[in-house]
Amino acid sequence: MHQLQPLNLPPYPFKITEVNGQLTLFDELRKKTIVITPEEWVRQHFVQYLIKQKNYPKTLIKLEGGHKLHGKPKRSDIVVYNKTAQKVLLVECKAPGVPITQKVFEQIARYNMVHKIDLLAVTNGIDHYYCVIDFVNGSYRFIADLPEYADI
Repeated sequence: MHQLQPLNLPPYPFKITEVNGQLTLFDELRKKTIVITPEEWVRQHFVQYLIKQKNYPKTLIKLEGGHKLHGKPKRSDIVVYNKTAQKVLLVECKAPGVPITQKVFEQIARYNMVHKIDLLAVTNGIDHYYCVIDFVNGSYRFIADLPEYADI
């Protein structure tokens, strides 16, 4: 079986199988088996981190939700909702080998022009950045850690 890169996130007991030389796992949110790409490996770990470490309800997490930006279809990696169906967290996942650069922050900022969510996270599984947007004053600030679900 292929070696999967360890991440700077807690390990989880995924059900991983190899099919035709490709590693797959069962995605419990989408309820289907998916191929593990490096970015998907990060996305699956970050979702489990949200659920198990930060107590985000899995029923309120949407993966790869579609939206349009300037008329073009785009996909948000992870969007989390609160109990009144308001979007409260937008997460952009990159493969571990992709550095988190200004370009990545610009990408999530563009996506957030559609979503208008005040809590953003960017991760490549190794480095994680969290940011709170102040839409009223047109500013943002980085925070050291992602808040628990109960605190957002």
